[in-house]
Amino acid sequence: MKKIAILGSTGSIGTQTLEVVRENKDIEVLGLAAGKNIELLEQQIREFHPVCVAVWSEGKAEELKVKIADTDTRVVTGMEGLIEIATLEKAEILVTAIVGMIGLRPTIAAIQAGKDIALANKETMVTAGHLIMPMAKEYNVRILPVDSEHSAIFQSLQGNKGNPIHKILLTASGGPFRGKKEEDLLNIRVEDALKHPNWSMGQKITIDSSTMVNKGLEVIEAKWLFDVNVDQIQVVVQPQSVIHSMVEYEDGAVMAQLGTPDMKLPIQYALYYPERRYLPGDRLDFWEMGKLDFEKPDMETFYGLKLAYKAGREGGSLPTVLNAANELAVSKFLKREVKYLEIMEIIEDCMNAHKNIANPSLEQILQTEAETYERIESRR
Repeated sequence: MKKIAILGSTGSIGTQTLEVVRENKDIEVLGLAAGKNIELLEQQIREFHPVCVAVWSEGKAEELKVKIADTDTRVVTGMEGLIEIATLEKAEILVTAIVGMIGLRPTIAAIQAGKDIALANKETMVTAGHLIMPMAKEYNVRILPVDSEHSAIFQSLQGNKGNPIHKILLTASGGPFRGKKEEDLLNIRVEDALKHPNWSMGQKITIDSSTMVNKGLEVIEAKWLFDVNVDQIQVVVQPQSVIHSMVEYEDGAVMAQLGTPDMKLPIQYALYYPERRYLPGDRLDFWEMGKLDFEKPDMETFYGLKLAYKAGREGGSLPTVLNAANELAVSKFLKREVKYLEIMEIIEDCMNAHKNIANPSLEQILQTEAETYERIESRR
């Protein structure tokens, strides 16, 4: 049996990971962690019988204890609870499907405990890739990407060990506002930004996709995962979301991974790497598809992507500012406290005000996050 734990089990990636578990009877779920959706978490506990679950909210954790008193599952809470799930003794793989920098400390703890990481928490790499990658090497831990684009790159690298990467072609759908200009985005509502044309994702990442900040975060993540310079990563808009990303080698050959827009494929590939197993679902029909389109991203209108390239080139603590400012700005947009275009304005303001730290420690990363939040909250 393959033994796993999941951070973020009630979110989009977490629930799809559990769909993969249902299809494969040789995976045992030892631990689950969620924020506050204890109704769904209770269902997951009764189906998968984990030994321990973590709930971020202490009040919700107490509620859950009452609900599952007839089971043998322990309930823990807070950051200590997340770390306990991440380091469960018998778990081999930790799926980090939690959203935000909250996933950083549990991921570090899991690496230090010798767990392989199925990485769906891009914020970990964006803010602390300079810490994570050397640590994974030190503890002989595999970082297996779950994001569809990074999984595609990872798959396109198989069989090419030792061959240098000339360029990574990181594909983007363009989101719901592809082709729009700034004046078209002045009165965008939350409901508009949540209508992604191809993917079914959580609210935060769907907004990030619409601004293309998500693609910028993925650029920085790819820099660390695949040991390339930011300027070796070219974003290509591929509206059909069929080509998930590509790698160009020194001889000009381009390897790509194609598939339907279904996150279960990269999830299952990470859990079983290097084995490929049957996965139920739709298959590409090239006769039906007819053609694939490619476009250059509009980095003037969607200048969050340009800001991400700047943060990725400068490195240090600046990517943390980018990430933290975006997290809080998106949260405020979802609460209708700021306008859509203010998301990128807030990010740019925070980045311009920050004094970069060249090689930040974990404590300095977390302090930078806190200072960024304070600056945003003091704007009004």
